[in-house]
Amino acid sequence: MNGVDGVEASGRGRADTADRESWARRTLLFIAPDDTISESLVHAVEREFPWIAAERVRDLSATWTAFNPSVSLILIDAVFLSEIDSCSAQLARFHPGAMTAVMQDDGRRRLFPDEVFASRVVRGVLPMNLKLDVWLSVIRLMLRGGEYFPLAMFQSYLNNGMPHSEAKESKPAIKRQAALEEPGQLTCRESQILEMASQGLQNKTIAAALRLSEHTVKIHMHNIINKLGAHNRTEAAALFHARRVAAAGMVPSADRPVISTLT
Repeated sequence: MNGVDGVEASGRGRADTADRESWARRTLLFIAPDDTISESLVHAVEREFPWIAAERVRDLSATWTAFNPSVSLILIDAVFLSEIDSCSAQLARFHPGAMTAVMQDDGRRRLFPDEVFASRVVRGVLPMNLKLDVWLSVIRLMLRGGEYFPLAMFQSYLNNGMPHSEAKESKPAIKRQAALEEPGQLTCRESQILEMASQGLQNKTIAAALRLSEHTVKIHMHNIINKLGAHNRTEAAALFHARRVAAAGMVPSADRPVISTLT
């Protein structure tokens, strides 16, 4: 009897473990034209993150369905950036809680900060010209809910503060340039909160670390966004990174091997 009980208990244990593993698994969804995401890249993701199933679809309409496991991260090709906001309701319906980031490949479709920050959906940019280990580290950050924007995107801001539509300088562009040039306009507390926000930390985490109420952190973030002339906390964090680069006099390097060449 004890042996049978032991087998039954062991069977239940294995079933419980399988249930937990099934619940923990998530899908990483690539939305890109055919042949853009190589099979080797998909395998690299699934080797690095065994709990992730990487799926590829060729356009946005192919995402209007539930995936099993549920989608945790959506990586969209830059060619679809202009369409993504009009599909925000469908994305929220079928993939609630999934983070969306745009894949940057300057050889195919260059990205500009003003168009990325104008999006209500995009919360990060994934460069496709990084070394594989670095690229996978950015994926890991995004799977954990962190936001990432490459410094190379902000060269136009570092040079003259103008957005990609260089025909004329808009007021938001002037505000962003002023934000880069006037590092003293934030209080010490605001600078501290902005730095933490730029690391992908949420208000609740920042509040706990600084022993503040979450409401106080929200007020600080509101003031930071207004002072920097940003549209949201994501753009404010990006300006923080750009200001650091400007202060250090660094120029982002483009001499990196391209992931798409992997076989």
